[in-house]
Amino acid sequence: MLMSALAFAIMTSLVKLVSTYGIPVFEIVAARAMVSLIISYVDVRRKRISVWGHNKKLLMARGAVGSLALICVYFAVTTLPLAEATILQYLHPVFTAILALIFLKERIQRSTIICILFCIVGLLLIVSPSLTFSGTAELPLFSVVVALLGALGSAIAYVIVKRLSGTEDSSVIIFYFPLVALPLSLILLGDDFVVPNIEAFVLLIFIGIFTQIGQVGLTKAMQTEVASKATAYSYVQVVFSIIFGWLLFSEVPSLWTWIGGSLIILGALINVFGSLNLRSLKPKQAG
Repeated sequence: MLMSALAFAIMTSLVKLVSTYGIPVFEIVAARAMVSLIISYVDVRRKRISVWGHNKKLLMARGAVGSLALICVYFAVTTLPLAEATILQYLHPVFTAILALIFLKERIQRSTIICILFCIVGLLLIVSPSLTFSGTAELPLFSVVVALLGALGSAIAYVIVKRLSGTEDSSVIIFYFPLVALPLSLILLGDDFVVPNIEAFVLLIFIGIFTQIGQVGLTKAMQTEVASKATAYSYVQVVFSIIFGWLLFSEVPSLWTWIGGSLIILGALINVFGSLNLRSLKPKQAG
């Protein structure tokens, strides 16, 4: 999970860096999808299974929602400070809990309610610090809304993946993501394609590579540890993003970002470990 978090933090840093070369967001998404599509296809063929899976409609839905969420996340990364964009993305547990209640009939636990309250307060502190401290600069509202839509899309994709995991191989689920993202991003790109120079081209390739490294690390962690416990370590990505934002872009998070971000991460960790403890307290069946 630490390897995965580092890889995803490097990926988002590269996205922000390559945008300084004038590369549009849709082109970045297309390049990332191209690399992931090739790697994912090779992985599926290695397993000697069908690339199309069983529930094609739901797989396509997962690919479409994930693609739109990725576009939102990349736009947020290119228009917001790296730390703030990463923290806003980690609001997805709130959306996931609500969606799981509606579509998966999962009961919202007390720890999840605490998480939601902490995240809402943290979000208000990050987005509108002027409510509590006059003269503090606010983040651009449109970029914040897009970041929240990215978190919502990630939550929807997570719920769909959970539904698909009972019938589909993980490699097939991953394969459908770039399969949909590539043509969708090319259509949305239209005539805005920018021919990258050598440096930008290398950065685009590494965006795809580090994305794949992050996904592999995440998958391996989920296979060897309880999902809720493993997920807790993913929040170290915020720390990595703060470091990279400072080193590469001279971005120093404001005091309200530190406070709000701490509340969001604390709420998420309460949710993770609260759920883990409740499961461990359930009595085991005899025999």
